[in-house]
Formats: sequence, C-alpha cells, structure tokens
Amino acid sequence: MTDQFTVKKATAGREGILIALGSSLTIMGSVMVAPMLPKMGQEFGPVTPDAGTLLPLAVTGPALAIALFAPIAGWISDRVGRKAMLILATFLYAILGVLPALLTDLNDIVISRLLFGCAEAVIMTCCTALIADYWHGEERFKFVNFQVVSIGIIGSIFFVLGGVMGEESWRTPFYLYLGPLLLIPFMVRILWEPKKNSGHLPPVDPNAHTAFAPLIIGYLMILGGMVLNFIVPVQAPALLVAIGVTSTTKIGLSAGLGLLATLGGSLTWPLLRRLFGLSGCNALLMALLAVGLWLLANAETYNQVLFAVCIHGLGAGLMVPNLMASVMNALPDSVRGRGIGGFTSALYLGQFISPIVVGTIIAMTQTDLPSAIVYLAIASAVVAAIWLLSRLLGGKSQPLNKESAA
Repeated sequence: MTDQFTVKKATAGREGILIALGSSLTIMGSVMVAPMLPKMGQEFGPVTPDAGTLLPLAVTGPALAIALFAPIAGWISDRVGRKAMLILATFLYAILGVLPALLTDLNDIVISRLLFGCAEAVIMTCCTALIADYWHGEERFKFVNFQVVSIGIIGSIFFVLGGVMGEESWRTPFYLYLGPLLLIPFMVRILWEPKKNSGHLPPVDPNAHTAFAPLIIGYLMILGGMVLNFIVPVQAPALLVAIGVTSTTKIGLSAGLGLLATLGGSLTWPLLRRLFGLSGCNALLMALLAVGLWLLANAETYNQVLFAVCIHGLGAGLMVPNLMASVMNALPDSVRGRGIGGFTSALYLGQFISPIVVGTIIAMTQTDLPSAIVYLAIASAVVAAIWLLSRLLGGKSQPLNKESAA
C-alpha cells in the first residue's frame, strides 16, 4: 500500500497539470469566438436570414450542447471509464473546433459549434470526474482550485489572442483549436483509468450515499451564477460598442481581463472557505457579481468597463471552486460521473440561457440592455443577502464533509 501511495503522489503533478489543461479547453470554446461576433455579423448579416438569432448561437450554442450532453457523458464514463472518452473527445474538439474557419454558411457553422459542444461536454465531465477520482480530502480541494486557476489564466490569454488574431479576419482564431491535438500523446501516456488502478485509491465506502440537499443547491447556484457570469463575454461587446469602442483587440482585452480577475477569487478561495464557510463564500461571491454587473451597466468609459469586469471576475473566481467542491463531496464513487455531468450541464445551461434571460427582461420591462443588467445585479444582491442571513443564523457552515476529516 505504501508503494502504491508513493507512485500516486509521484505522478500527481503531471496528472494535475494535464487535467487542468484539458479542462481549460472548455473556456477556449467560447472566449475566442465572442470578440468575433461584430465581424461575423458584417459578413453574414446581409446575406443570411435570421442572422441576428444565429450569430449568438455561434457563442452560446456549444453551451446548450454541453448542457444536454454532459449528463449522458457522465453516465457513459461511469460505465466505460474516463481516459478513453477524454482522449477521443479531445481529438473531436480539435477537428470540430477548426471547421468554422473552413465553412461559408452560417447555418453550417452553428451546427459545427453544437457538435463541438458535445466534445466539450465529455472533456469537462471527464476531467472533473478524474480530479474527484484521483484525489481526496484537502488534496481534492487543492486540485479543484488549481483547475479553476488554470482555466482563468488560459482563458484570459486566448480571449486576448483571439481578439488580436481576429483583427484581419474572424476566421483566423479558429485555427487555434488545433492546438489541443498536442495534448493527446501525453494523455495516453500519463493518465490512468481509476477503475483499472483501484489500488492507487482509498477504499470505496459501500455505505456512501448521495447528499441530495447540497447537490441540488449546488446545481441551482451554478445555474443562476453562470447566467450572471456569462453577461460579461456576451453582453460587454455590445456595451463597449455603445460607448464607442469597436476594436476587437480592446473588446477581447476587456473580457480577458475579467477572466484574469477570476484568479484573484480562485487564489483566495481556500482562505475564505476556512474563514467564512460555504454560506459565507456564497454570500460574498454573489455580492461581488452584483457590484460588478451594476458597475458594468453604468460604465461610460472603457476604463470603467475594465474595473467592472475585474470586480465581477473576482466573484466568478470564487463561484466555481466553492460550488464544484461541495458537489464533488456530495457524490459517492458509484454515481460520480453522472453527478458531475449534472453539475456540468447546469453550468453550461446557465451560460446558454444567459442572453435569453437578458433578452426576456428587456422585452418584459420595455427597457434597454444596461437596465436589464441592473435588474440582474439586484437579483444577485438579494441572493447574497439570503446566504448572508443563512450564515448569521446558522453559524459558520463547514465547507468540507466527513471525507475531509479523513
């Protein structure tokens, strides 16, 4: 047992880095496309019926595909394993990701993006499940945080890179999706299938059961949180154009800075989790999202937008690790893939419906985009107050379940 534990710890660094890189592919799925929407609109708008509906689907369509397919991916991974599915999905991610650069019909581009989202669903579900499979207790929380930090860094880089490369043509950034092919040989060599290497893992508790209350709360929180979180990449370009900023580089930089700001939240999450517990962190992150959205809606200059997305990003950086960790701990080994698939589904469903929610608010209130964002900021503040009240009435909630004490 000691030798097995030594082998496990010796390879954890390589495994953690590889899984973090794989997880980061999902943020690349949307961040490189959002800055391209104005130029795609110029090309397809005059010649494509319903271009106004189809263009946003180029960004949010993969999120819908992930939301629908992630539970299925999790169910399959519980039966056939994670490694092979992850490798195949990474290959399909690269092939489907580059297709829009070669297609000339907007409908075909949207279809390719939906299929691309299915590959993303498998990648995100398998990577997150592997973290829960490989590591336990505090080690698991460390790698959850490492995953989120890596996504923030890589997403920030590619948001800016996509904007810069898109100055000449909106098609150019799509070739970056071929890069993940380089990860496949390392996945084959370094990753291992938990079911075939059970000696590397702690013994399975036959009495373990799903903790439904924290699981459902986690699903609802990530759903609503991503509605608020995705306002920046989807709506910020329109707000920037409204104040006279049209450069794709500047648009990409603003959203990239917001993603980079998530690092602040992610890096401070371990300390805040120990100080405030689960309820306190939920209250704080929802308050930060509320303040960031209010500032964004009322921004009149480019610098004010940058400040707003930074505050918003801090809340987003706290949200994913805080909710993902609690969901992981609520799931026993036997249904971990399915449970994490449900979390992934809720996460990306929130992304997909974010512009729908904003549009619905605009239609119902007969108002403009900034006012709709203010309404959502108020809703976020109300949820923050509820969590704060829960924290004050219930005392410091424990962020870790019984597993962390082991």
